[in-house]
Amino acid sequence: MKKLLILFALVVFFPAFSTVMEQIIKTQIHITVRNDLGNTVEGVSVKLFETEKDYNDETNVAAEGLTDAKGIVRFKELKAISYYIMAEKDGQNNFGGGEVTGKLEEKKINKVTVVIQ
Repeated sequence: MKKLLILFALVVFFPAFSTVMEQIIKTQIHITVRNDLGNTVEGVSVKLFETEKDYNDETNVAAEGLTDAKGIVRFKELKAISYYIMAEKDGQNNFGGGEVTGKLEEKKINKVTVVIQ
């Protein structure tokens, strides 16, 4: 009987919990920056652009930040679109590779890795 009651509670409450989580989590992207040796890099300037033109002209930055000690920068409350990524530190950058994300999944934490050289 207890098992049946637990199963019933899961069926009833799990969809409600999922809806609550969707309301709490905004569309996000966590970008990990690595060097050409595969090590994470702290203090990398990362900028997001919504269009290729803005990326090429380096105008209308949608979001920007610095990577933390683990080489990760987090951007929250984004649109569910593709973004162009510009990552730079000490003359190293990601130009020529890994510059655009796929379309972000709405109300999820999207993860991307970028390599600077």
